[in-house]
Amino acid sequence: MTWPGILVASAACYALKLAGLSLPQRWLQNPRVQRTVPLIPIALLAALVATQTFATGQHLVLDVRAAALAVAVVAVILRAPFLVVIVLAAATAALLRLL
Repeated sequence: MTWPGILVASAACYALKLAGLSLPQRWLQNPRVQRTVPLIPIALLAALVATQTFATGQHLVLDVRAAALAVAVVAVILRAPFLVVIVLAAATAALLRLL
């Protein structure tokens, strides 16, 4: 029963990508589209981070993941290298789980 679902989802993803590639050029040259399109990946990534940080199943949860995210945000604001941001967030989560 899993394979038909995978095949249908794959076909739907392919069709969606094909639909995006077949848009007329004049639509893509619209100034509003030009301003909006670069922001879509940022919004999707922010939504994914928020969902993974503050939700468990269908419940809103505030736990060590929120503290780790806060430490990561502070490290990013202070312009720490990416690897340092990841290590600080992971260490924060590990230490708070230990407590």
